[in-house]
Amino acid sequence: MIQLLIAATVAFTFTLAATPVAIRFLRGRSIGQFIQEDVQGHMHKKGTPTMGGVVILLGAVLGYGAAHFRLFSLGSGFDLTFHPFAPEGLLAVFAFVGMGFIGFLDDYEKHAAKHNQGLSKRWKFLGQLVVAGIFAWGAQMFGASTELSFVRPLGIDMGPALYFVLVLLMLTAAANAVNLTDGLDGLVAGSSALVFGAYVLIAFWQFRNVAFYGVDPNGALDLGRFAAALVGAVLAFLWWNAAPAQIFMGDTGSQAVGGALAALALLTNTQLLLIILGGLYVMETMSVIGQVFAFRVFGKRILRMAPFHHHYELKGWPETVVIIRLWIIAGILVALGIGIFYADFVASTATGAGL
Repeated sequence: MIQLLIAATVAFTFTLAATPVAIRFLRGRSIGQFIQEDVQGHMHKKGTPTMGGVVILLGAVLGYGAAHFRLFSLGSGFDLTFHPFAPEGLLAVFAFVGMGFIGFLDDYEKHAAKHNQGLSKRWKFLGQLVVAGIFAWGAQMFGASTELSFVRPLGIDMGPALYFVLVLLMLTAAANAVNLTDGLDGLVAGSSALVFGAYVLIAFWQFRNVAFYGVDPNGALDLGRFAAALVGAVLAFLWWNAAPAQIFMGDTGSQAVGGALAALALLTNTQLLLIILGGLYVMETMSVIGQVFAFRVFGKRILRMAPFHHHYELKGWPETVVIIRLWIIAGILVALGIGIFYADFVASTATGAGL
């Protein structure tokens, strides 16, 4: 538990202190956000420093690393001890940093071209394919389950090929879903803190109940450290990203957050549960798909603008009202997901199943 607190505290402290430095650095080099002209009411945000996701990346990785060192214990007093990194944790960090790097290239291309369009879909997908391929290979190298899972493996083994397809689907879907949601000040930072908090609980609970979940205790605890570091980093970033935002995370941050969510779901064997825990991102994505489908098939729009958070803005809702109400929805879905996860444990242990 102390290691989780260390991860969150170090990540929070670093990100909180480093973000204003990043704001001054980015503003001094005119690295600002480009706003779509059809997004009414957002033109005042044009030029706001972006690429703030770099700070989230640095803060989370630093917090994760710091949690592996212990300076003091009740038994031996002051004594520097190092806890080795687990393959699961390193793989999750790889997905986080790898997807963040693709987002960084996208942000940089926007800045270089002075336009809202970044990398082409071809190059972005190729980068995601590489990250997914390395992740799937690494996961199978250390013996991660290739079974389809909900709150735990369902007994449906996909094998190496289908597992790779699942990894690619989850990484790209999660990254793009979070990216679509990242259209209002603090919306992703606040909602992702809730989901990452859920994965702190899930990973730590698996660590405490190794026999039930059949996981490596060091791997489960390491995923908990990483999730805790992510909570600290995104909450500290939210301090500066809350409306009115002084900095945006950009594709660097949204792609990294999505990659981390998918990696945690894959490595904690809660793949399908992510649909509930990250339900807000699913809803935002489905609103875009529904809008495109309705327009192409029926020639009509079902929303004034997609994703649906812009629809409510165009209906006259203040931005802060939309953000807070979507945070509430995200919190309800996270609570539901955690409830289902814990209910499975209670029901199974009561009947002796899964033991």
